[in-house]
Amino acid sequence: MDIRAVDLFCGAGGLTYGLQQAGVDVRAGFDIEPDCRYPYTENNEDAEFVLGDLAEEVSVSEIEQYLERGDSEYTLIAGCAPCQPFSSMSNGNKKQASDHEKWGLMQEFGEVIAEIQPDIVTMENVPTVQKHDPYTNFCERLDGLGYEIDDQVVQCPEYGVPQQRKRLVLLASKYGHIELKDPTHDPESVTVGSQLQGHDLEELEAGETSEEDYLHNARGLSKTNIKRVKHSKPGGTWKDWPEELQLACHKKDSGRKYIAPYGRMEWDEPAPTITTQFYNYGSGRFGHPEENRAISGREGALLQTFPIDYEFVESKEDMSIVALGKLIGNAVPVKLAEAIGDSLMMHVRDEAPQRKLTTVSTE
Repeated sequence: MDIRAVDLFCGAGGLTYGLQQAGVDVRAGFDIEPDCRYPYTENNEDAEFVLGDLAEEVSVSEIEQYLERGDSEYTLIAGCAPCQPFSSMSNGNKKQASDHEKWGLMQEFGEVIAEIQPDIVTMENVPTVQKHDPYTNFCERLDGLGYEIDDQVVQCPEYGVPQQRKRLVLLASKYGHIELKDPTHDPESVTVGSQLQGHDLEELEAGETSEEDYLHNARGLSKTNIKRVKHSKPGGTWKDWPEELQLACHKKDSGRKYIAPYGRMEWDEPAPTITTQFYNYGSGRFGHPEENRAISGREGALLQTFPIDYEFVESKEDMSIVALGKLIGNAVPVKLAEAIGDSLMMHVRDEAPQRKLTTVSTE
């Protein structure tokens, strides 16, 4: 029994790669960003990359052609609609959230599912998506189409991802009960050190790039920030710095609670959530545990549980740390994707053969 799938909003391929590791046959990934083409196709040889806007350019028939199946195959539509409108940054500003141009993409995702009605659906997103009407409407639509839904917020270290990160995972099936597999890891053993220290990465100074791997590069720092990082302790805050190095905003009452920026990671703890600006020392607790720099592009990718040889750009000349940050920071962590894939494979093995698929009219 095989699962044939498409990955909508595929990005650099984290979800596709993890699903394929679990045995899911992902045939195509769709995304609007041209920078995603190289990493997606280079690392997922059996999947085609399709460039296009789901809301305006990609037709349902174009997606459906990749889901033609035989008697022993099940169909899956997977995806992660862009999370910007649902994130905690938008959640505090109702107008900003409601006006966000990407709100409609979850509706488009639902439209595709309603038209194709695959056997299985999965979506990964930020937990705060549950607080918003588009998600409620999406789930109600799946229910009306005959899907049984399991959605839960998971702690990423429990699935082998060394980040203090929570993600919402939704699974839905036309074949009855479905659920995400039980946690696979002891979270106390899933740390920055467990993920980075086994790869013998070259030591770097701020501004240096490894001769062996140009993705292992550290962004340059100002002289002042070099002093700051030297005074930073693993797991500490800017309060560890001498007063002359502290920022004026930190000394105000409004700034005292913002302690993560300019912090160092700890070897024996998970990393913070890897964002699109993980390469920037001042954007969060992204300082290397020992070396006087922010983590590199390769280290960010490893903390997203991409394999060490995962390629993101074709050549050193094509390298843009900002573009690389988006590719890595926006990705679905590979280990979490693999756990999702394992859960889907177990579902079709245990549940699907015993049930008859019912297609619900959308008219």
